[in-house]
Amino acid sequence: MRKLLILGGGYGGLRVIQKLLSSSGMHDTSITLIEKEPYHSLKTEFYALAAGTVADKHLRMSFPNDVRLELKFETVSEIVLEENLVRLANDEELSYDDLVIGLGCEDKYHNVPGAPEHTLSIQSMRKARKTYQALQSIQVNGTVAIVGAGLSGVELASELRESRPDLNVKLFDRGKNILSMFPPKLYNYVTEWLVDNGVEIINEANITKVEENTLYNHDEPVYADAIIWTAGIQANRLVRDLDVEKDGMGRVVVTKYHEAPGYDNVFVIGDCAKLDHAPSAQLAEAQAEQVSMLLEKKWNGEEYPDELPKIKLKGVLGSLGKKHGFGLMGEKALTGRVPRVLKSGVLWMYKYHSGS
Repeated sequence: MRKLLILGGGYGGLRVIQKLLSSSGMHDTSITLIEKEPYHSLKTEFYALAAGTVADKHLRMSFPNDVRLELKFETVSEIVLEENLVRLANDEELSYDDLVIGLGCEDKYHNVPGAPEHTLSIQSMRKARKTYQALQSIQVNGTVAIVGAGLSGVELASELRESRPDLNVKLFDRGKNILSMFPPKLYNYVTEWLVDNGVEIINEANITKVEENTLYNHDEPVYADAIIWTAGIQANRLVRDLDVEKDGMGRVVVTKYHEAPGYDNVFVIGDCAKLDHAPSAQLAEAQAEQVSMLLEKKWNGEEYPDELPKIKLKGVLGSLGKKHGFGLMGEKALTGRVPRVLKSGVLWMYKYHSGS
């Protein structure tokens, strides 16, 4: 009996499971998923959970119920590639024939003193819940500072504006403009929306230190009742500790078959893998589909294709509260209600037709 071990039940890990269980190549193979939470989380929506506009029950999905799938709700403590072994926090050791690593990412604090200790996060459901509790305890007319104005920071700021219109929201970003990865039409539209809705944008910020309820921008103190960090990510610590080639974010520089260099039975997907595209749920799922195909071929004794199809992403959609949004579909920039409706539709399809 072949043993496939999957670490992480995020977008990539779940999609591998769904594809393999629906395939005809699952003979004499068992799948074991290691995931610390007893459900799959819609991580792209954690900003809404933190802001208090969505209950966490709406951001959870059950894993497949299949006799070929074993679920272990534990935390991974060590990955020993040389021994085909994974250790769990409960001291259990699991061997594998093939391994899929999809452990996701963590906040990257860029060596800013005090940032890990004195800022809130939305990188996991537990952290987003904690952030929600902190935000709801702020008195009327309090101040919230959000460090980082990428997609997560912008969505959180806009959602919080609708959830707690009494709060003063400050959005700090290192660049000359927010959402610098998007074309000017989009970031100008989003900037105007935020300003019109009372979000203060501080561009060309440089956070040099964080203390309790105080962040230092260019060494000048700024008081805030809550400070939320959305200023960068890095691969999970276990992946950063692997003795394989990695990039500056700690992501594994995978082969063209999504393998860890030197280990043809170890596949790395999602935020743990270095690819040409920016990390996203869509990218993790696209990778997972290719890895599922490769595993089927491997198990059936078939050769891998010389080249895998180039991954093409459909686009990016972002929210500005519940009624407005922005997006980039191919080369076309979208603003207003249409991208918000599209995003809601994509989320609904994922929740109720995922894996079909």
